[in-house]
Amino acid sequence: MRPGAHPLRRTAEGARPVDFGAFVRARSRTGDLVVQPRMGFSDPVTMRAGLAATRAADATTVGTITLDSYTRVGELASVENALKAGAGLNGYPIVTHHRAVTGQVLAGIRDDTFPVQVRHGSAVPGDIFAALRSTWINATEGGPVSYCLPYGRTPLDESVRNWVRCTEDFAQLRESGVEPHLETFGGCMLGQLCPPSQLVAMSVLEALFFCQHGIRSVSLSYAQQTHPGQDREAVAALRRLCAELLPTPNWHVVIYAYMGVYPTTDEGAYLLLDEAARLAVASGSERLIVKTVAESRRIPTVAENIAALESAARTARTAVPGGPPSTESDSQTYLEARALVEGVLELSPDIGHAFEFAFRQGVLDIPYCLHPDNHGRARSYIDGDGRLRWAGIGRLPLAGLVGPARSRDVTSSGLIADLSYVQRAFDSRAVESKGVRGRERAEIAPPDSGFS
Repeated sequence: MRPGAHPLRRTAEGARPVDFGAFVRARSRTGDLVVQPRMGFSDPVTMRAGLAATRAADATTVGTITLDSYTRVGELASVENALKAGAGLNGYPIVTHHRAVTGQVLAGIRDDTFPVQVRHGSAVPGDIFAALRSTWINATEGGPVSYCLPYGRTPLDESVRNWVRCTEDFAQLRESGVEPHLETFGGCMLGQLCPPSQLVAMSVLEALFFCQHGIRSVSLSYAQQTHPGQDREAVAALRRLCAELLPTPNWHVVIYAYMGVYPTTDEGAYLLLDEAARLAVASGSERLIVKTVAESRRIPTVAENIAALESAARTARTAVPGGPPSTESDSQTYLEARALVEGVLELSPDIGHAFEFAFRQGVLDIPYCLHPDNHGRARSYIDGDGRLRWAGIGRLPLAGLVGPARSRDVTSSGLIADLSYVQRAFDSRAVESKGVRGRERAEIAPPDSGFS
């Protein structure tokens, strides 16, 4: 055990949780796409009800506990004040709630057929990982870059140090017979307008970082972008790089339904979710994180989350699987992603240090990201056929791959139009398809909370 790490205490549930990655891969081998919500509620009773409803959904599911914003940034006094005042938070405050309370949330719901993942978004996750270890929650996500640059002002080197310590401590779960699982968030950088090759590269690099610090069960994220063909090419590139570079066979790919500006119409939101489910199936991805029709307006209810899960599962059952990705031809996305990964790895054998050097030198550069440690010279745009392109590559190691013919100036009006491209496209499709089909809505009854 690393010096300073706290010893594990037995969870109130008693049983060791199943390996999250092995569970997802096993379900995928039977032909099921695993679907997962983003839900998180501050009230333990509601959180438990959400997990129970997710488990009972007509779909192959895994559970989610999404944490609140105060916990993500370490403002635990604000959590305490909010709970004392009876104010609702936008997620579950796992650090503040006693471990016995979290044990009751999970008791009788989490088991070998229903693993649970905690989602947070923190560049300072020490308290969060300690809470996970104390309750034997062995699946979470994030990354030293993807949970730093887009969301706050924590310096990148500080985030890297935090994630090194937390990843190594999390890996110690294995000493108790519990396999820890980490999912990269690097494939979702900034939510939108990050070209697919950089999403692929970031996801691979963060997975390599996790493996370098002791994790053997990983998943790699990729967020749906603006063109289904380009997305399929990106996931093929991601899977190929995983097979070539990851030191573990225990990996899978998770697709995120679109994370940018969302359609305002219910039907537009469902059409976009349909496309995400078809992408997951066609690309051979094992898991899909859904979004609900309420995403553009407010935090969704449990019922809205279940409706999204079941809708995605129905679409996946009828979607056409793609064949195995070709490894003979090098796609543009594969070549760019491979160049970015190699450009970073050659900077240092320590991937955390390589991240710091890469952003300092512009070898990695996230378009439109305002973090002080981001170079800020790379730009992107959506071209006439809906594909994301590089408008400028700054110092990215792509000079031989992205020609000047594809570069262009980005104007403020063009950027605003690109930000709402998907919203406008799918709301328009909704208008065109109005009345063609109806949508089933999930009706759920609040289950027994299990709290005395």
